Amino acid sequence: MAVLNAIRFPFAIDASGGRLREERSYDAYMVQLIKQVILTGLGERINRPDFGSNTRQMVFGPNNPAAATYGRTLVYQALTTWLEGYIRVEDVQVRAVQETLTVTVEYIVIAQGEKRFLNLELTP
Repeated sequence: MAVLNAIRFPFAIDASGGRLREERSYDAYMVQLIKQVILTGLGERINRPDFGSNTRQMVFGPNNPAAATYGRTLVYQALTTWLEGYIRVEDVQVRAVQETLTVTVEYIVIAQGEKRFLNLELTP
């Protein structure tokens, strides 16, 4: 399924035409949206100060099971708030091992009805 007029993230200019690069893969577009929500800190976007999850900042905090549970809640709430029309979040797992925070998201792409997984490793 192709996405029309979906700007590619990270933002880029197509060298051949001088236009904004577009994302042609719907799956890649969904992954980009999820990463934007997870990796954006609250207050980072000027006109949407409540957008994001603050998960990146967690790598600088305590590393214990309680912090991982809190991270799971942050990610789940952010994804269900900002991407409810695109995906249905089935499960979120956050593991804190040494200085690495691993986020695993299991979701269903609503437009396709297909289950997908995304794994992110966050380090300081």
